[in-house]
Amino acid sequence: MVTLKLHELGAKYGAELMVEGISTPEIRGGEMTAVIGPNAAGKSTLFKRVAGLLKGPGTVVLEGARSEAREAIRYMPQDTSANAVLTVYESILLAAKQGAGWRVHDHELVEIDRILQALQITDLAFRNLGELSGGQRQLVSIAQALVRDPQVLLMDEPTSALDLYRQVEVLNFMQALARRKGMLVLIALHDLNHALRYCTNTIVLASGRMVAAGPSAEVITPDLMREIYRVEARIESCSRGEPHIIIDRAAA
Repeated sequence: MVTLKLHELGAKYGAELMVEGISTPEIRGGEMTAVIGPNAAGKSTLFKRVAGLLKGPGTVVLEGARSEAREAIRYMPQDTSANAVLTVYESILLAAKQGAGWRVHDHELVEIDRILQALQITDLAFRNLGELSGGQRQLVSIAQALVRDPQVLLMDEPTSALDLYRQVEVLNFMQALARRKGMLVLIALHDLNHALRYCTNTIVLASGRMVAAGPSAEVITPDLMREIYRVEARIESCSRGEPHIIIDRAAA
């Protein structure tokens, strides 16, 4: 089983250290781990550092992977801007062939078809990327990440442009996929109820530093929401016994 651990990790833009001192408990494959925090907390910067797109101090410890970190770890950015010249199918095929030569094999086409069907976007396959809505491009971006068969997937706010139905469908799909394949999924979320519902563990960032990390139900508390999000909130059990956050007001 793949595991990931960050030790005193930092990330730089130029000479400026934007994220620093991030040390996490061991993060296990087969689970989704939420990364939460207010705007400009450093979530995207942390993902880019883990993916090797930014430099900085500290270490990313990846164990149990089938390949080197640069092949095992895939980053799905928040920005889903796309080349309008390509169709959806072409863009996913291009993602599949990165670093693997240009000969196309039947099993790759079968896998693309399977992913399109799983994400319910088969009808978009031969539409140009430039014609798609933001939510549709987000789903295509997920497909481009999954077709590379990652062992660690970093998803930067993958549900931000999706309607409620699609949010639930994508999160259920990713949770089941992580369990089935032993994939380690780090997912940046703004909806804390989604973090409680779908993510085994949660990492909290604020001002470029880690505030807390651990089981989601233990990390996401009224005290944390008051401190980090500046809201007064309650966590109550719904009729199915699941925890649910109720926001009462902005904190004084």
